[in-house]
Amino acid sequence: MAVKLRLKRMGAKKRPFYRIVAADSRSPRDGRFIEIVGTYNPITTPAEVKVNEEIALKWLNNGAIPTDTVRDLLRKQGIMEKFHNSKMSKKGE
Repeated sequence: MAVKLRLKRMGAKKRPFYRIVAADSRSPRDGRFIEIVGTYNPITTPAEVKVNEEIALKWLNNGAIPTDTVRDLLRKQGIMEKFHNSKMSKKGE
C-alpha cells in the first residue's frame, strides 16, 4: 500500500478549500483517507496553511510520498527541511 500526502478538495463551487490528508494512492481524490494532516485555504490573502507538524513528520518518516503541491506547502512551513535534517542525522550515526 503506497501512502501519499495529498489535497482533498472541500468547499463550495468556485470557493475551494483543501484538507491535506494521508491516503492510499489507489483511493479517489475526495474519497477514503487514513488521517487528516492539515488544511489549505487558497482564497484568503495570503493563502492560509495549517499543518500538524508532528503528524506530517510521522507520515514522511513512514515513507509517505507528498504530491508536488503538498511538498511545496510543507516546504513553506519548514517541515520538509526538518524531515531532511532528521534523515541526514540518522545517516551520520
